[in-house]
Amino acid sequence: MDPHLIEQIAVAAGMGLIGAVVFAAIGLVSGTDETTTLAPLTLLTVLLGVPPAGVFTFFLAGAVAKHMTHAVPTALLGIPGDTMAMPLLQDANLLRKLGVPHIALRKMVSGAIIAAFVAVPLAVLFAVMLAPFGAFITKTAPWIFLAAAVLIAYFSAGRWASVALLVPFVVVILALQSLTAKYDVKLSISYFLGIAIGPLIADLFTVLSPAGRQRMSRDNVRKFNLAPDVKGWSGYFPNPFKVLDRSQTRWTLSTALVSSATFVFSPVAMTVVLGEIVGSRIKHAYHRLTTVLSARNGVTEATYIAEALIPLIAFGLPLSPVAAGPAAPLFNAPPRFTVDSATGQTHNLHNLMNHWEFLGYGMLAVILAAVVSYPFAMNYARRAALFVSRKVSHEAIIATFVGLIIVISVWEGQLLGLLVILTMGLMGGLLSRIFGFNTGVQFMGYYTAVLSVPALVKLL
Repeated sequence: MDPHLIEQIAVAAGMGLIGAVVFAAIGLVSGTDETTTLAPLTLLTVLLGVPPAGVFTFFLAGAVAKHMTHAVPTALLGIPGDTMAMPLLQDANLLRKLGVPHIALRKMVSGAIIAAFVAVPLAVLFAVMLAPFGAFITKTAPWIFLAAAVLIAYFSAGRWASVALLVPFVVVILALQSLTAKYDVKLSISYFLGIAIGPLIADLFTVLSPAGRQRMSRDNVRKFNLAPDVKGWSGYFPNPFKVLDRSQTRWTLSTALVSSATFVFSPVAMTVVLGEIVGSRIKHAYHRLTTVLSARNGVTEATYIAEALIPLIAFGLPLSPVAAGPAAPLFNAPPRFTVDSATGQTHNLHNLMNHWEFLGYGMLAVILAAVVSYPFAMNYARRAALFVSRKVSHEAIIATFVGLIIVISVWEGQLLGLLVILTMGLMGGLLSRIFGFNTGVQFMGYYTAVLSVPALVKLL
């Protein structure tokens, strides 16, 4: 074999293993948003000069691993592991009240691993089918971004409010760009990071306000009840097809197929809608709960994989909520990866890897995530949840990411970079909390500002 290929595979496997381990651990911590965690660490791998295959496997293995272990706090503690776990919470809580949270956990994790193995080849297949239209889409990128921004905003929680808020949001970005241009500072990463950690910055400012601090204060320490662990298999690596029954396996595969073909709609919306469709076709209450949980967690995996891979392989443009959010460093991370704001031309993983490499390294990432996260979540979930709830400081984790983001912003734009992050974060966080103007819509607003507005000005 080619020594260069062997080295490339070794680097990809090493980075994928690191991503799987890191994000399997992060997934255990409740409330760790994908954009706030996946995006900055993926961006760090890009800026450190990791080869393209290593960056790709790090991101994908991390995303797959996190969407398995986020089931642990969701099922056992009754608190969502991250944003994508929110649609799973109600059914998981009902099973907790029935005294079978371990069953809910196993169904969720098994659905995720099956969907992940299905989603990668399907997403690559759909991307190859769309690739012939890549030149046309690249040429018309400014208008496609504008249309996608409006579409994604409409299907977000804010609906028409989000559509209307795109205008002032884009204007603020243009104003900040004009300000930094006066000092010969061109920023891109700082806008992206500010949007990513918007809810966190909004919370930090809220704590500084006496009124906000009073609203956030709690009289008692929150308590959780953990059911005893019951192991229903022998060995370390259980068979997911035996954990799910035939009906649950069919529904998981069917919903994964549908979500692997879509890449524009909100991942949370896809999880909710497909889960409702599955639940409406099952009469028995207990079987309905367990089947919906397995299918929905499979959708979280398949949607994330498809929304990252299809735009990346077919177009090289971040034309989905996931691509514009957590996966944004795969598309645009200057100076290594770029999307030209004037022409829509790209230089990123789309140009540096071919279809077979995306398929091969994608499957490698899923295998690594499965080997790390699946048996860990199935065998040690209760002990891990107990350790995290008692010993892990959420404040320390938040401080770690805040420190990382400050370093990157100062590296890119010194004081102006930090000010842009604070401004975008505070504005985006408040708009997200109050109006449902979520980070996916905000990222599309950023690309509208840098791609669509110049084209509109030129046209007019």
